[in-house]
Amino acid sequence: MLEFLTRGFARQPEQKASSARNLISLSMHGQAAWTPRDYLALSREGFAQNAIVYRCVRMIAEAAASVQMQSEHSETDALLRRPNADQDYAELLEAHFGYLLLSGNGYIEAVILDGAPRELYALRPDRVKVVPGAGGRPGGWEYSAGGRKVRFERPAHADQSPVLHMRLFNPVNDYYGQSPLEAAAYAVDLHNAGAKWNKALLDNAARPSGALVLSEAKGDRLSDEQFERLKAELSDVHQGAQNAGRPMLLEGGLDWKPMSHAPSDMEFLQSRHAAAREIALAFGVPPMLLGIPGDNTYANYREANLAFWRQTVLPLMRKTARAFESWLEPWMGDKISIHIAEDDIPALCEDVGARWERLAKADFLTNEEKRALAGLSKVGAVAEP
Repeated sequence: MLEFLTRGFARQPEQKASSARNLISLSMHGQAAWTPRDYLALSREGFAQNAIVYRCVRMIAEAAASVQMQSEHSETDALLRRPNADQDYAELLEAHFGYLLLSGNGYIEAVILDGAPRELYALRPDRVKVVPGAGGRPGGWEYSAGGRKVRFERPAHADQSPVLHMRLFNPVNDYYGQSPLEAAAYAVDLHNAGAKWNKALLDNAARPSGALVLSEAKGDRLSDEQFERLKAELSDVHQGAQNAGRPMLLEGGLDWKPMSHAPSDMEFLQSRHAAAREIALAFGVPPMLLGIPGDNTYANYREANLAFWRQTVLPLMRKTARAFESWLEPWMGDKISIHIAEDDIPALCEDVGARWERLAKADFLTNEEKRALAGLSKVGAVAEP
């Protein structure tokens, strides 16, 4: 606590610690959401309360984090493999991709020691505010937690940035990305409303709401005693999921008049399945992988899984590798290359085998050219110590 309060008044020796993590320890409740959309509401209604969104985010984040990024630059490779003392590569990247999918923005903080990044941390996007700079570029980032703030400055004349800000394309904002969850917000509301309606239906005798109507022949009203007895009977005998389907015995002159649509009239299941497919479409997950009926895009599960990796996971990983490459290179002082181990992905084994077969049959290529196209090092090359 004292170190944080005096940080602006006395120069502290360099320490291997995350600036944002110091703030997190001071915060127990109440965070400000500064992004242009309500990240907390979308996360609650989507990820926390919707099984389709939850599964889509988990599938993409876990699949992408399972693909290792590698570099021939020893310091970069070591940093990627063990980004900080509390998280390994998969844990850090899973959190980063989860934030990116839910908010459209992903922030990675680099802890700088002796002029080079030594640790990496994923920052919660609702706690980060972009500080506009000259030329339309971010001038820095402000991280807030528990009423306290820390600012990460971006040097005006250098490419060494303490924060990597990845964002998904947003056509109407220069500083923040757009989340797939925001595009699917209406479908999420429809899917959640269907679940709540179904729950309320079970709680209310598992039938649509209606009214007991007294026929004109029996008068236009019940006595107070009859009304109270009828109300108690409906509450005790016919209300609740345990009484679903129990027949109602009506006295003479009373008639049941439904006052809402039956589930079949509303095409209840079809509308929920349609909403679920729309959510999956926004995230790029084939509905077949989520067990959503009514989708015949792919012939089988294997083809759907292959499309998921080709069209969703691999593009995200390639984008991430290029972002890390551009971000870390100015710090490392050397030209670095970061690639992803696509050959180690089980779902793409057939693609890898087909590529190797094509290279083997390419007689017009030298062995060195074939190795380069296959992503292998040159024959006799010595790895960097």
